[in-house]
Amino acid sequence: MDNPITSLDWSLIRAFLSVADTGSLSAAARQLGLSQPTLGRQIRALDQALGSAVFERHPKGLHLTAFGQALRPAARAMAEAAGQIGLIAAGHDSQLAGSVRITASTFVSCFLLPPILADLRQRHPEIDIDLTASDQTENLLFHEADIALRMYRPEQLDMITRHLGDLPLGLYAHRRYFAKRPMPERIEDLFDHDVLGYDRDDRILRGFRDAGLDIDRSFFALRCDDQITNWALLRAGLGIGLGQAAVAATDPDLVQVLPDTPVPTLPVWLTCHESLRHTPRVAAAWDALAHGLARVVS
Repeated sequence: MDNPITSLDWSLIRAFLSVADTGSLSAAARQLGLSQPTLGRQIRALDQALGSAVFERHPKGLHLTAFGQALRPAARAMAEAAGQIGLIAAGHDSQLAGSVRITASTFVSCFLLPPILADLRQRHPEIDIDLTASDQTENLLFHEADIALRMYRPEQLDMITRHLGDLPLGLYAHRRYFAKRPMPERIEDLFDHDVLGYDRDDRILRGFRDAGLDIDRSFFALRCDDQITNWALLRAGLGIGLGQAAVAATDPDLVQVLPDTPVPTLPVWLTCHESLRHTPRVAAAWDALAHGLARVVS
């Protein structure tokens, strides 16, 4: 009798892993670009093919059954193998024309990449750009992106990385904020000001503590985890906030606060799977990103 796994459609395994990772049909459907009914049918087809249920329903979503837990490592290995096959095939594409998927943070995608990508498209109109603006980590091994811009050094094997430099950061506020407030002269003066920070993300909180301010989240007058929204609030004059120096320099109405206070920088790393790095269109996009970002890093 044939083993059912040998005739399984790969899409069923992919559906299984997505639901296992997200915990719900709706979230997995969004991740895969499928309708929820289609994904539900795929999970039922997998149950039927394997002769046992891989998920059980709970009030907060779908949980793996014991059988599903046992299946997950092998399914992950299949996904990695499929990703490697796709990368090898893509790496042998010698055409300049085609698409390149780039992933970067929402802030970098909004404020730094547009002129770089405009220049790339002007020089290579035959290259289509798929830009994934996300603060989540895209998996290059599974070919979710061709090139990633990271603010940390990736440690995944089979990746080519290049440290482009560091993005200088600073404290800024709109000029109108200081219409009725004095300019801070010491970092302790910030206690007398409206400071913008994150809500659940504690990175800015830790940064201020490292600078010598023993604070908690109540220190911030307004809190928002979305970086683009935070920047818009700063530019609207709601308070003092952290920002990238290169972006702040484009707005003459922004004033740097406490310019002599040391502020951590953001390292910028270009990352690509080694099998794709020298394909013509990926190489062209890589070089454009490296050249364009060299103007804003230190």
